[in-house]
Amino acid sequence: MATHLDLEEQEQLDQFKHFWSRWGNLITGLITVVLVIYASWNGWNYWQQRQAAQAAVLYDTFEKSVRGKDDALMARSLSDLQDQFARTTVAQQASLLAARIHVDKANLGEAEKALRWVIDLNKDPGFVALARLRLSALEIERKNLPKAQEWVQGQKPPAGFQALFDDRLGDIAMMQKKNDEAKRHYLAAWKSMEEKNEYRRLIEVKLAALGVNPNEAEKP
Repeated sequence: MATHLDLEEQEQLDQFKHFWSRWGNLITGLITVVLVIYASWNGWNYWQQRQAAQAAVLYDTFEKSVRGKDDALMARSLSDLQDQFARTTVAQQASLLAARIHVDKANLGEAEKALRWVIDLNKDPGFVALARLRLSALEIERKNLPKAQEWVQGQKPPAGFQALFDDRLGDIAMMQKKNDEAKRHYLAAWKSMEEKNEYRRLIEVKLAALGVNPNEAEKP
């Protein structure tokens, strides 16, 4: 019996050796690739987590500079965020916040610079759309209506922003005394907003000023 078992084990061993001589290198290579991918994935995750943590610390400094009205520190921390952590969400948030602060101080050049940075980065469609709307408002402040229109015209913003783009185009058309065009944009904005949206009521007021009842305009 022992001899029979020894022969059977030897046969299995020979089969394994034959199998390994044929497929061993391929199996070893596949295992190596899997291990390399796994190690790379872990390394990438670790790097991203480390980047996010460092960016969060720098953003905290940025927020403190805003609260403390320390313009020099705000500019320095914003520059560091943009240079070192450009792909992070907090860098884009800081740029948008800095732009708003610059607008409040009538420093439109710096505001434009911060907003253009968000657009040029082109990472988050929502942030890009928001930056375009704010640049449009900035150009309205400068009385440059054609440029204000360029920032929001011919764009395909993400869901939730189309109505705001149409509303802005309506405002610009109104300033240009193009009432028919303004009606068209306001109606588009009104139709794409949910009924419970409070901003929809403001658009209704704008349409009423143009002699349009959107509820009547909806009827066939």
